[in-house]
Amino acid sequence: MRVSVIGGGVAGAASAIALRRRTGAEVTVYEAYEDPAGQVGSFLSLAVNGLRGLDELGCLARVQEAGFPVADQLMWSASGKLLGKVPRGRLASDTLHSTTLLRGRLVEVLRAEAERAGVRIETGRRVDPSGVEGDLVVAADGLWSASRTALDPAAPVPEYAGLYSVSGVSEGLDLARGSFHMTFGHRGAFLCIPAPDGTVWWSAQVAAPEPPAPAEITLGLLTELYRTSRMPLDVLRAATRVDRPMPMHRLAELPVWHDDRTVVIGDAAHPVGAGQGASMAIEDTVALARCVSTAPDVRTALAEYTRLRRPRAARMTKAAASNRDSKTPGTVQRRVNDLLMPFVFRHAYARSTGWLYR
Repeated sequence: MRVSVIGGGVAGAASAIALRRRTGAEVTVYEAYEDPAGQVGSFLSLAVNGLRGLDELGCLARVQEAGFPVADQLMWSASGKLLGKVPRGRLASDTLHSTTLLRGRLVEVLRAEAERAGVRIETGRRVDPSGVEGDLVVAADGLWSASRTALDPAAPVPEYAGLYSVSGVSEGLDLARGSFHMTFGHRGAFLCIPAPDGTVWWSAQVAAPEPPAPAEITLGLLTELYRTSRMPLDVLRAATRVDRPMPMHRLAELPVWHDDRTVVIGDAAHPVGAGQGASMAIEDTVALARCVSTAPDVRTALAEYTRLRRPRAARMTKAAASNRDSKTPGTVQRRVNDLLMPFVFRHAYARSTGWLYR
């Protein structure tokens, strides 16, 4: 079998590994950018569902070496009150812990593993499904996928979701290691995590009716937006690097995921966010390779893959929308939430997330 993969990010590289190792297919990855990986994007966390997928692909250990484990997530109010402590990206009973790393490092590791498995990677070549050969075409070309509209000209397009994120690095802070910190501020959520080198990686997720231009985002603006949030303000005042803003988007459910030989996966099919984008993409690749290896033909495999993955992706998309909503309430609702959240984290969190991590 010959397989062409469009896109060399997390979903593309992981699908190449999965299909090569599971089916023995001849796999070629086409990536539009010359840089074979690079530090694209900010940091991300892989939850245990994504890590189990990497284990099945045979590259869990190398990914873990490129990042660091995070056991817990601490939830804070803007005033600095601890609202709850929950397992980060796992059930409390899981001994496997979430892994945090730079997105670019994850891509580098996955591409190296793909080449080790015998996958050919071509960079600097932009293609669409009609322009590549193969018995199977895997469209892993991300949020702004051209393959999505090639499959269905009437496919929905991404819409701004009312939040934008700005990431950066701070130094000289004393934060507890091994924990992910999330503050529910009045202007949006603020995430930060101490890295092994002593720096603090952070991401401000700001609620705004329209996304800003990059030139509009300054450290001064961010400190003003989070002036009433204790921990974010301390972190921002110690910032040594501020990255460009990234608007967050949502995508309506796609009517069409595949045709006779082409299938969309990862963000091209279901951008979810909520700390699950990479993990859900890795799940996709494992499920796709299983279906291709057991079905009598490609079309049947893609139909079965869609049947299996569509309900879970839809549920995750709904959960991600609720996650965004929790980051953008008004002042009065934020005060109400601060009173209710300790109860929710103590009594309901495990039940509400168990389906994802099992």
